Amino acid sequence: MPRHPVVGQGGEKVRSGFAAVTDAEPDLSVVGEAGDGAAAVELAGRTAPGVVLMDIRMPGMDGLTATRLITALQGRPKVLVLTTFDLGVYVYEALRAGFSGFMLKDAQPEDLLTAIRVVADGDGIPAPAVTRRLIGAFAQGAPVPPGRTGTLGELAPREREVLLLIASGLANAEIGVRLGVTTGTVMSHVNALLTKLVLRDRVQATILAYETGLVRPRGTVCE
Repeated sequence: MPRHPVVGQGGEKVRSGFAAVTDAEPDLSVVGEAGDGAAAVELAGRTAPGVVLMDIRMPGMDGLTATRLITALQGRPKVLVLTTFDLGVYVYEALRAGFSGFMLKDAQPEDLLTAIRVVADGDGIPAPAVTRRLIGAFAQGAPVPPGRTGTLGELAPREREVLLLIASGLANAEIGVRLGVTTGTVMSHVNALLTKLVLRDRVQATILAYETGLVRPRGTVCE
């Protein structure tokens, strides 16, 4: 099984613990550790990791800024946030910065390892839960930015339908049941729409669905 390269960022004690747990896995490899956001950006540019474990609060460059810079690098590394607090209504801003998902620092090691693998494979973690949390933030009044136009027209009718269901917070298996197709077929549609829309994962797809006005808060769908 290929090893996913991982960069860890945050406090030294936390980094060391996560690095030991991660590097012990046969399919994961820690390629570096950084003490702050600026160092994480530099290290990610030099080592091209598949996943960066990012602390959101730190002196100097914060996690939001560092993530924007890291996800713009060649290879588009994915960022998994490790935090001691609930991001609450700030989840939308954080996801727009490029985070692929969130984990609490007191999460069980097996949950962290699962999160790294899922993010490395190109999905948000945990995709349906993060999506539903994003929807909740919108429903509570989080502002929807001005929509972008001209992108959704590239989608086939079925891909557009799958995008709507992703933005509703459904997992691939749930989408398959709703549409009467296999999970594998759903995954093919998801991969196709992500490629056409030049998106990293289903979290970004949900954000785009809101930004374009395809979906509105409180469950309103715009055709």
